[in-house]
Amino acid sequence: MSALSATGRTGPANAAAGLQAARAVLSSLVRDVPDFPEPGVLFKDINPVLADPSAFSTVVDALAGIARAAGATTVTGIEARGFLLAAPVALATQARLVPIRKAGKLPGATAARTYDLEYGRATLEVQQDALRPGERVLLIDDVLATGGTAAAAAGLVSDAGAEVVGMAVLIELLFLKGRGRLPGLPVAALLEV
Repeated sequence: MSALSATGRTGPANAAAGLQAARAVLSSLVRDVPDFPEPGVLFKDINPVLADPSAFSTVVDALAGIARAAGATTVTGIEARGFLLAAPVALATQARLVPIRKAGKLPGATAARTYDLEYGRATLEVQQDALRPGERVLLIDDVLATGGTAAAAAGLVSDAGAEVVGMAVLIELLFLKGRGRLPGLPVAALLEV
């Protein structure tokens, strides 16, 4: 797979520099919030990144480069922080944007998947007519933890007949081994912790 920078310039050097810049931004700005949303969970707060236009631009550029390199024609934003990342990536790459939401948040007919979280259970939905067979879809979210959310989202996309070309996240929590629930799916994490 060839590497593309968000500016459209090809080459591994440009892509590597963009990923390194994004990693530095995330390392310096993401805050740890202990015991949120439940005791024992260490929450990764990306709000400082979103509040800094330069930092946010750096992160979006890196994600857009990943989307271009994967040949994505559609990006999905996984509720809720994935929306904040996927929308500017879709604009930057001229890809379609499809939200994957929590149960009961989308109008019309939906497809659903229930999955386990590191601190409970949840259900994701996508509108039944939102994805088209043959589309090349990149899943985008803020964090890859246990992989349950990502696996549910990938299942929804596949069930619609679209091709999941990969997943891009800001942060991967390596100790939770979320990639293990995504066999064969390329995962790009801007920061691994």
